[in-house]
Amino acid sequence: MGSKISTFLVNFIIRALVGMILIFFIDRYVIPDDSAVNVGLNALSFLTTGSLGIPGVCLLYGIMCYRIL
Repeated sequence: MGSKISTFLVNFIIRALVGMILIFFIDRYVIPDDSAVNVGLNALSFLTTGSLGIPGVCLLYGIMCYRIL
C-alpha cells in the first residue's frame, strides 16, 4: 500500500517538474514576449501538469489561446 502511494507521488512530482520546465522554455524561447498566450508558473500549472503530464501543458496553452479569441 505504501509503495503505491510513494510511486504515485514520485511520478506526480516528475511529471509536474517536467511540465513546469517545458512551460518555462516555451514561454521564454518559443513565444514572443508581447504575446497574450504565455502561461504562468503557479500552483494551478503545477497541479495540472503533475496530474496530466505533457497533455496538461497542451491544455494550459489551449485555454490561453481560447481566451484570446
